[in-house]
Amino acid sequence: MTQSQTIMSGGNAAFIEGLYEAYLADPQSVDPEWRAYFDELRGGAKETAHSAVQQAFYELGTQRRGQAVLPVPQGVSGAQQAAGALVTAYRVYGHISAHMNPLKMRGLPVVPELTPEYYGLSQADLGEYVQEGSFRGPLRDVIEQLQQTYCGAIGFEFNYLPAPERKWFQDRIEPTRGRGQYTPEERRRLMTKLNAAEGLERYLHVKYVGQKRFSLEGSESFIPLLDRIIQQAGRYGVKETVIGMAHRGRLNVLVNIFGKKPSDLFAEFEGKKKLSDNPDIAGDVKYHMGYSSDVRTPGGPMHLALAFNPSHLEIVSPVVHGSVRARQDRRGDTERKLVLPVTVHGDAAVSGQGVVMETLNLSRLRGFTTGGAVRIVINNQIGFTVSDPRDTRSSRYCTDVAKIANAPVLHVNGDDPEAVAFCGDLALEYRQTFGKDVFIDLISFRRHGHNEADDPTMTQPIMYREIKAHPGTRALYAQQLEQAGVLKGGEGDALVERYRDQLDAGDAVVEEIENLEQSKLAADWRDYVNTHWTDDTPTAVPQQKLTELGLKLAEVPEGFALHRGVARVMEARKAMARGEQPLDWGMGEMLAYATLLVEGYSVRLDGQDSGRGTFVHRHAVLHNQNAQDPMNEEYVSLAHLAPDQGRVEIVDSTLSEEAVVAFEYGYSTSEPKALVAWEAQFGDFANGAQVVIDQFLSAGESKWQRLSGLTLLLPHGYEGAGPEHSSARLERYLQLCAQKNMQVVVPSNAAQIFHLLRRQVLRPYRKPLIVMTPKSLLRNKLAMSPLSELAEGRFQEVIGDDTVRKARRVVISSGKLHWELFEARGANEEGYAGTALIRLEQLYPFPADALRAELAGHPGAEVVWAQEEPENQGAWLMIWEDLEKVLAEGQTLTHASRPRAASTAAGYASVHTQEQARVIADALGEPVTRKDAEVQVKAVPQATAQS
Repeated sequence: MTQSQTIMSGGNAAFIEGLYEAYLADPQSVDPEWRAYFDELRGGAKETAHSAVQQAFYELGTQRRGQAVLPVPQGVSGAQQAAGALVTAYRVYGHISAHMNPLKMRGLPVVPELTPEYYGLSQADLGEYVQEGSFRGPLRDVIEQLQQTYCGAIGFEFNYLPAPERKWFQDRIEPTRGRGQYTPEERRRLMTKLNAAEGLERYLHVKYVGQKRFSLEGSESFIPLLDRIIQQAGRYGVKETVIGMAHRGRLNVLVNIFGKKPSDLFAEFEGKKKLSDNPDIAGDVKYHMGYSSDVRTPGGPMHLALAFNPSHLEIVSPVVHGSVRARQDRRGDTERKLVLPVTVHGDAAVSGQGVVMETLNLSRLRGFTTGGAVRIVINNQIGFTVSDPRDTRSSRYCTDVAKIANAPVLHVNGDDPEAVAFCGDLALEYRQTFGKDVFIDLISFRRHGHNEADDPTMTQPIMYREIKAHPGTRALYAQQLEQAGVLKGGEGDALVERYRDQLDAGDAVVEEIENLEQSKLAADWRDYVNTHWTDDTPTAVPQQKLTELGLKLAEVPEGFALHRGVARVMEARKAMARGEQPLDWGMGEMLAYATLLVEGYSVRLDGQDSGRGTFVHRHAVLHNQNAQDPMNEEYVSLAHLAPDQGRVEIVDSTLSEEAVVAFEYGYSTSEPKALVAWEAQFGDFANGAQVVIDQFLSAGESKWQRLSGLTLLLPHGYEGAGPEHSSARLERYLQLCAQKNMQVVVPSNAAQIFHLLRRQVLRPYRKPLIVMTPKSLLRNKLAMSPLSELAEGRFQEVIGDDTVRKARRVVISSGKLHWELFEARGANEEGYAGTALIRLEQLYPFPADALRAELAGHPGAEVVWAQEEPENQGAWLMIWEDLEKVLAEGQTLTHASRPRAASTAAGYASVHTQEQARVIADALGEPVTRKDAEVQVKAVPQATAQS
C-alpha cells in the first residue's frame, strides 16, 4: 500500500467526511488537492446523495486502519497529500494545543489529527519537500511552521466562518506565522502601557490596603490591548468608541486609557469626592462609575465613553450597543464604521449570563446591529472561586457562545503582549471589514482574590502556588525588550519609578487626552437638566395638520395589496382623519408619532409585535399581500410624511426582554431628541427585564446622573385572560418611584395617549415613562376621542366628572375600570345619581394639586379608590397616603379591590367575571349577587392577541 493511500484509511473517516461535507457546501472552502480529489470522486455528477456519502464513509470506517478503500488523486505524493490534510487539521484544531495559557498547571491536550503518526507517515515522508499555501519545505519543517502559526501564543477559531472570512484570516495569519510585526516604537508603547497597568495596581495596593478595587494584576495586557484598539481604530476613521466593562480593571481603564486624574481617583478612595452635592444623587461605588474623554489618534480626535453599570455586569453590553446605535444614527453612519462598541466580559459571566446570548443574537438584526463589536474576555480562569473545569461550563471555552453569532474567537496568552496586540489588530480590522462581532479571549490569571479582601488560596491552592511564583507580565516583557535592545539595560525598572512619580503628582497620565472637543462629539444634555414634571409644553396640533397627516398614514403605494382586515382599518382611519368619526387608540397613537416626526424628532419603537401591535391595533408596518419578495413586502407610512422629517424605526424585536430593553435604555441615554419606546407583548413580560428596570431606569439618574426618556408601553387590564396576561405589575413600578425618578401613567382614551407621547418628547423633562396601555379599550368606543381633542388641550393628569355636583360618593380609578364603572352607573342612573367618577391618569409623580381641586367640589363625600388588581397589588398600597393628603374637609377614604392574592389574576373566566362584578359593586356602593353580576357588568369585547 502506498503512503498516500494510508491517509484514506478507516482511522481518518471522520476527518475526511468533514472535509467532504465542507466541499459539498462550498468547493472553494477546501484546499485545491482535496478539491481535485473530490471532483474526481464525484465523476462530474452534479449532486451526491448525502445518505450515499454517509454509507461510503461508514464502510470506510469499518476497514482495518491502513487499508485503502478510496482512490488517490494521480500525481499527488503521500507527503503532499499529508501536508494538505495537516494544514486543514491545524486550521481546525490547532487552537486546542496552542500555548495560550500563562499557567502551566493543566498542560496541553494532544490532538491526534495534528500528529504525523495519525497519518501513518514515515521518517522518509517527513523529509520530502512539500508546499501548501505559504507553508513550504520538508514536511517536518512544514509541521513546525504550522505549530508556530496555529499552536503558538494564539489559538485561532475561525474555521466555522464563511469561506471568504476564513481566507481573510488565513491570509493574515499564515504568512507571518501567527505573529504581528512591530516597530521598536510600537513595542515601547506596549511596554509603557503594560508598565502603567501594573504600576497603578501596585500603587493602590500599598496606598489603600484592603480596599476593594478589583485589581487587574495578572491580566495587565488588557491595557495595552485596549490602547492599541483605540489608536488603530482612529486610523480606520472611528470617531467614537463606547466601552462597557465589568469591575476587574475598570479603575485602571479610567486612569490609563481615559485619562482620569489619579488625584480624583485617590479622593474617591478616601471618601472626599462626591458625584454631586444634590441630595437626590445617591452616587455609586467607584468601580461602577462611567467616564468620557477625548483622545488624539492618528486619524484625529476620538470621543471615548465608558458606560456606567451596576453589579449585574453583563447587562451593560446591550446598553452599550443601544448607545452606539443612537450615536451612529445621529451621525448618519449607515455603514456603522464611525462608532465602535467594545465590550469587556469576565470568563464566568460570558458563559453563564443569558443576556450575553441575547445580545449576540441582536448583533446582526437590522433593527439592532451596530456593525459588530470587539468583545474582550478578561479570562482569569477562575470566575469568582470556581476553577475546576467540571464546574465552570459545559463547553470547551467560555467563548463558545460566540458561535451563535458566527463570530471568530482569538484565544491569546496574556503573558505575550505582542501576541495580544496582534489579536487587537486582527479583531479591529475584521470588524471594520465584515461588520461582525469578534472575540478576544485574553487568557491570564488573577493575582489576588475576587476582591482584595478575599484569600483565594482557601479554594485554589494549586493555582495560587503557581501564581505566587509568576514574576508578572511586565517583568517578562521588559526582560525581552532589553535583550532585544529595544530598551536599555535597567530601563524597565526606570519606567516603574517614572510612572510612580506621575501618580504622586496626581495629573492625568495619558498624553493623548484632548478634552476640548468633547462637547462637540457627544450628545448635549444641557437643555434637559433642572426641569420639572409640571413644566407646561403645548402638545396640541392644528386640526388641518392632523387631517393631512392622518390621510397620509392611511395611504399605500400603487399596487400595494392590503389584507382585507387591514384595508378596513385604513378606510376607518381616513374617516377619522376627516373628522367623520372619533379616533380610536391606534389612530391617536399613530398621529402622535406622525406629528413628532414632521416636527423633526425621531421615533424608535420596538417590541415583539410592534409593527402591527400585539393586539392588532397599530398597523404601523403594512405588508403587501401580493409581494413576491419577502425582503420587500413592507411599507411604513410613518416614513413617508415629509422630505425633512425625523427618522423612524418600527422594529419587531426578537423574543428578548432583558437585552432589548437594555438596548433601548442605552439608545435613550445617547439620543435626547427622540421618542424611544419599547412595547411588551403582555405587560408582565417586562419581568424578564427587571434588572434593567431596577438598576437603570429607576436608579440611573440617582446613581450616575444619567438621564433617560425611555418609554415602556405595558398592556394592562383584567379581562379574564389569566395571570400573565392581565397585570403589568403596576405596583412594582410605583414601589420604585421616588425623588421624581420616573413617570407612571394609565391613560384612558385616544386623546390622552396622543398628548402623553408628544409631551414625553416636547417637554424638556427626560425621565422614564411607564405607560399601562389597554387591551380591550383599544376597540372600546367609550375610549375614542374626537379629532378636536387632539387639536386642543393637553395631557390631563386628572380628569374630573362634570356631570355630578357635590356628590355624596366619589370613585377614583384608572384605565379600563373607569369605563366599566361608567357603564354600570349608566345602567342605574337613578341609583347612582350622586356618584362622581374621577380618573387618576398619572399615578407618579402624584398630581396632588389637580386631584385636590377636583375633590374640593364634593365636600363631605365618601371617597373610594377602585382598582381591578388584588389589594396587595396595583396602586392602592402605594398611593393611599397621597390620597389621604388631598381629601377635603369631611371626606373619608375607602377602597374597592380584589382580595389579597398570591397570583395576579384568576385563570378561569367565570371567576374573573364574579370578581370584577364585586369590585364594581363595592366601588359604587351597592353589593350585587352572583346572578346580578352577569346582568350588571357589560361585557367588553376582547382584543385579538398572540400569547
